[in-house]
Amino acid sequence: MKAREEKLQQIISWAERNPDIRVVLLTSSLVNPYAPVDDFSDLDVELVFENLESYVSDKKWIDLFGNPISMVEEDETFFDGLHAMKMVLYEDHVKVDFKLYQKSEFIKEVEEETLPEDWDVGYKVLIDKDGLTKDLKDPTYQSIMIQQPTPERFQQLINDFWWDTTYVAKCLKRDEIFYTKFMTEDVIRTDYLVPLLEWYIASEHGWNNITTNKHGRLFKKYLSPELWKKVEATFSGSDIEENWKALFVCADLVHEIGIDLAGKLSIDYPLGLENKVRKYLLEIKGQ
Repeated sequence: MKAREEKLQQIISWAERNPDIRVVLLTSSLVNPYAPVDDFSDLDVELVFENLESYVSDKKWIDLFGNPISMVEEDETFFDGLHAMKMVLYEDHVKVDFKLYQKSEFIKEVEEETLPEDWDVGYKVLIDKDGLTKDLKDPTYQSIMIQQPTPERFQQLINDFWWDTTYVAKCLKRDEIFYTKFMTEDVIRTDYLVPLLEWYIASEHGWNNITTNKHGRLFKKYLSPELWKKVEATFSGSDIEENWKALFVCADLVHEIGIDLAGKLSIDYPLGLENKVRKYLLEIKGQ
């Protein structure tokens, strides 16, 4: 994206001329070989200041790189002696997440035994006026890789999934679509289906450095067309009957993937629990 490249060059040129800035890092997806990158990918820029406080309170410098549409500030950590965040969406559609460090705090993080996650997912040193990054460890990218679950974690997820399907059934029977969507999307999908699909994909690749990015962004890439079609069918609109159908599709999908994973992990799948809950769901729907 030309606008993003031009904005990054503007930031670099400004930082090179600014004696307050000692280090500039580019982090996240643009420097992560495992991350999908397109025209919507953000610029994640970390700036290390000799004297940071004025740049936290006075935001005029943000306008040097374009006209902001919107900005979110997370500066409370700065007052705890850590860092500040200025996340800016510009009119040219480029979004820049500025992370601002005081030099002394940056040095402390460099000296840590392990890299902070935002560096471990990838970084590129764009400017280093004082050699502060010479001992910065190489990223391992392991913080974004899917890890094999313990038997306890797998069993807990399956148990919790079947438990929470009962709440969905009651919401549907009560015609409570808002609570239904909370349970199906915030809980069922996010807490159970996403990690289960992550584990399945990683197991198909031998648990060897596989990531599907945040919240299943790359599921379609890694799943077979047949399995992806089943995943799509777990999404529904506002119609109650449509939501019942999606719930049972989700249950079938968890059964299929859960049985497969349990075999690969040499774990017992709680089929008795599933059968009892399925019976309950059908009874509630039929009342």
